[in-house]
Amino acid sequence: MNMQKMLRPLLLALSVATAVAYAADPAPQDTTATNPLGGKAAAAKPAPGQPRLISWEELVPKDWDPMKEFKGMDLSKLEDGDPRANDLLMKMQEVSNNAPTNTAMNGVDIKLPGFIVPLEENKGEVTEFLLVPYFGACIHTPPPPANQIVHVRPRQGAKFRAMDTVWITGKLQTLRNDSMMGVSGYHVTADSVTKYTGGAK
Repeated sequence: MNMQKMLRPLLLALSVATAVAYAADPAPQDTTATNPLGGKAAAAKPAPGQPRLISWEELVPKDWDPMKEFKGMDLSKLEDGDPRANDLLMKMQEVSNNAPTNTAMNGVDIKLPGFIVPLEENKGEVTEFLLVPYFGACIHTPPPPANQIVHVRPRQGAKFRAMDTVWITGKLQTLRNDSMMGVSGYHVTADSVTKYTGGAK
């Protein structure tokens, strides 16, 4: 197993919090750790009774630097089987799993786009899932930091599959959940889960 190939995706997932480059309306297949789904959140206040459109960037505390402990690291010097590589992998995973949440977002009624990573299904409907900001996260690549994963329980089952793009609405809670697919720092009991149509629709 090539340790460099294992470390690089995790390093990229960690760096999403400090190198976010939001596109205005990215095609779902073009999303990456540094190009998450959805643009900057609208600055205008939502109409009364309407959820606030947020960006993934708002879920990350402004003063958090996940790369602080890894600055100046040269992966090319790590050989397969090097115990330092295993230690580094474990450290990166620990930093990612313990990523702090933005407590100012707790209790906010939100609308957020993302990709579905199913956790539970019933009769062809997803009844519990993780919402992630870019295609392949938790399935084809390592999970993003916990503050970039939302644990979602829809009020009604949703007819979607893995990596479908959706909008969710509901009250955001800063609540950790450890699942087989990744550690989430947020939870939403979703009032709605609808197909992503691009933009802020």
